[in-house]
Amino acid sequence: MSGFPNCSANHTNIWSRYLVLALGIPQLTINVASVIFNCTVIFTRLATKDLHKPISILFCNLAVSDLFTSFSGFWISMLFITNPDITIFGSKDMLAPYALYTTSILSTIYNLVSIGVERYLAVAESMRTRFRVARNHSIAVVFINWVLAFFLGCLPLMGWNCLHTEKSVSVLYSPFCVHYLIFIAIPNFVVAFIIPLFTYLRIIIILRKRKLRMKACGQATGTYKSAEIQVARTSIFIWLLALISYAPFFAGVIFDATNQRCHIDLYPGVYIFRNCTAMLITINCLGNPIIYTLKLKTLGAKLKALKCLSINRVRACTIENI
Repeated sequence: MSGFPNCSANHTNIWSRYLVLALGIPQLTINVASVIFNCTVIFTRLATKDLHKPISILFCNLAVSDLFTSFSGFWISMLFITNPDITIFGSKDMLAPYALYTTSILSTIYNLVSIGVERYLAVAESMRTRFRVARNHSIAVVFINWVLAFFLGCLPLMGWNCLHTEKSVSVLYSPFCVHYLIFIAIPNFVVAFIIPLFTYLRIIIILRKRKLRMKACGQATGTYKSAEIQVARTSIFIWLLALISYAPFFAGVIFDATNQRCHIDLYPGVYIFRNCTAMLITINCLGNPIIYTLKLKTLGAKLKALKCLSINRVRACTIENI
């Protein structure tokens, strides 16, 4: 995209007030609900002193990331309600909230990936006894996730923005540049979907192999079958939630990169779509506490019991075969 040299310079009063309220109020409501949910998760884990477990650290950090995403989404929603035109034509006031929003989303993505990898290592631990995920590992992962997210998310504040030029400016997220959005969106989209898909499929495969091994030893496999079904269902929920939440945003970035029309020519349809993608991302922040703190907590306990059971029974089977 090479800018908008033929676009009108009139950058005021193109939004309908009723449309602004119709989009802004639901965004505010969802963001407030997400803040409450994630604060509850954080305070609960701190109150129960559950942070000695590696996975609990990742869960708590995911809630912190979602909390920041919801807070920055609330900030952007307030700017949209009070001055909606700056969310189209860009303003210096949008740089900080957009940067915080990007940082928080990236941190959420990296945490989701880290949780998937940790769950895989936890399930595969009995087969790879030389490695165990420790609390220090989780703390190091959290630190690296935030450093990377802050660095990438704050690049526009460091100068990679189109605040003073229309060349390559984003029509959806001005004053961000399209090149920056592509740089952020494409690799992280791949990370967000490919790695979790791989890790959860591997978990299911490991459980199935263990079930077959137990069956060969003449042991009952009903508990493994139950765990396999639960893992499959939870994995599908996690993957579909991420897909539904982030795929529309990625599609918007692709559209932004190929668009050649002026801002006003895209009003209101494209900007309604943009606001809806923001609501979907916040819904992901609402869904994460439910899926990860409820489903995976129960699942983790079951897998831990299965792991101990598997080690003892497989060793007994091996001795019998010898």
